[in-house]
Amino acid sequence: MSNVDLLARANAWLSQDPDPETAAELRALIDLAAIGDSAAIDDLHDRFDARLAFGTAGLRGELGAGPNRMNRVLVQQTAYGFGQFLLHRDGSPSVVIGYDGRVNSDVFARDSAEIFAGLGIAVTLFPHVVPTPVVATAVRALNVSAGVMVTASHNPPRDNGYKVYLGGADDGSQIVSPADHEIEALIVAATSIPVAEYPRSDSYALAPESLIDDYVSATASMSTHPATPIPFVYTAMHGVGWDVSNRAYLASGLGNAIVVSEQIHPDGAFPTVAFPNPEEPGALDLAYATADSAGVELIIANDPDADRLAVAIKDDGEWRRLTGNEVGALLGWRAAERHKGSGKPAALAASIVSSPALRAVAAHYGIPYSDTLTGFKYVNRVPNLIFGFEEALGYLVDPIKVRDKDGISAAVDFLAMAGELRADGKTVAEHLGDFADTFGAFASTQISIRVNNLTDIPAISGRFRTAPPATLAGRAVTAIDDFADGFENFPPSDLIRLTIDGGSRVIVRPSGTEPKLKIYIDAAVTDGDNRTERVNQVVAALEADLREFIS
Repeated sequence: MSNVDLLARANAWLSQDPDPETAAELRALIDLAAIGDSAAIDDLHDRFDARLAFGTAGLRGELGAGPNRMNRVLVQQTAYGFGQFLLHRDGSPSVVIGYDGRVNSDVFARDSAEIFAGLGIAVTLFPHVVPTPVVATAVRALNVSAGVMVTASHNPPRDNGYKVYLGGADDGSQIVSPADHEIEALIVAATSIPVAEYPRSDSYALAPESLIDDYVSATASMSTHPATPIPFVYTAMHGVGWDVSNRAYLASGLGNAIVVSEQIHPDGAFPTVAFPNPEEPGALDLAYATADSAGVELIIANDPDADRLAVAIKDDGEWRRLTGNEVGALLGWRAAERHKGSGKPAALAASIVSSPALRAVAAHYGIPYSDTLTGFKYVNRVPNLIFGFEEALGYLVDPIKVRDKDGISAAVDFLAMAGELRADGKTVAEHLGDFADTFGAFASTQISIRVNNLTDIPAISGRFRTAPPATLAGRAVTAIDDFADGFENFPPSDLIRLTIDGGSRVIVRPSGTEPKLKIYIDAAVTDGDNRTERVNQVVAALEADLREFIS
């Protein structure tokens, strides 16, 4: 758009911004742009040439003024548009709202509650920060039409987001198409009305503490209450997981956690980590130091909204963070063992980019297995699910209670397993060896390419479509499956899968929540000796060749 139109749009946005901080930020940019400051003009274009789109992950973006940032105007427009969707969908809609400890999460939650209530929707708002799994559970427990969780999960510190669940036929799952497009259209329509003219009301209910009590009780019922619980260190990564996690650990007979004190309380500045994601290099350094000081060999970490779980163990005297695939394989094995002999329908599922290890578990136990598109909005919809996971540290161990990944319940299940192993004189590392002996050795790694310009992603991934490698790790690439127009039972998706002779595979896709291209590498060795050593060698060779290919 022209600079004249740009300034007009910016001034129109400024006129309805109720937040003094973002209003001052925008006013300063407008003043600089008006006198021709090129940096300010570029900044305004970045904020106003596009709009944060409401997709199947809801909203997520950097805090700041303008439609391409997370702020009070955008959130109020989103709440009004989503409210219209609920009114069209349900004759008497209701919604539960929660929020985490990020900057403005509480403000966005209250704005949403007031607008929903003003539209005549019954609203229940949590009066304090809560983990995402508690809100996802509350959608089903309260039998409401929808749930909203204000969180950016494990995104960078200056981000925030808006995650949506649907009740009714969706049974408390996150939204999938076409609901996301319908909601987005209603949000865009809402922008024609100044936010000050939206109806508002403070006639909403506060969520009772009994919702958290029930969540803790249901989570504890999964635990085997080991007689000799294993000592462990816990970090909340400056998020909201600790209070509920601690209650769940104690109720599950897992003992008192040793906490990483610097990261235990909610802090939207995330002062000790560059990225509050347990997968990122350095994120667990304080946990390692705390565990070493205490002489403890197991670490449990949640991401800031506690829907993800990371585990680290001491193995031969060195810290080893288990991959999401390793944790998913062990918890899936555990779920299959729990189900054995029950006679009830069952299914196991994982996202398509997750390790094939769970498929091997399912085959061993005669349980149906499904690969799904990435995201728990697909994993949790598999009928008769008893366990599902995605490699990005997401696990669903209790589908009866919740229909989303749950880092607290998964931690309870993992700690109970570790306690049982300890009673048998075994370690988690040895249990991983038992898995390889029983089902085969599976190894995986990932190459993440973070970009500043999103147009760089199709440029890189396009090479796998137009000029893919013929061999990787000295083995032939036997198939290249492009999901762009749909493939087998999968709808169209920006995903490419390479199958390599010998049972390995590579999947290329953009991240759904961050400006990244991800390359997933998986290999399996299911016979012979030294399986783990051999499969790690295959993965290392694949990674080396792929890095050379994309360089």
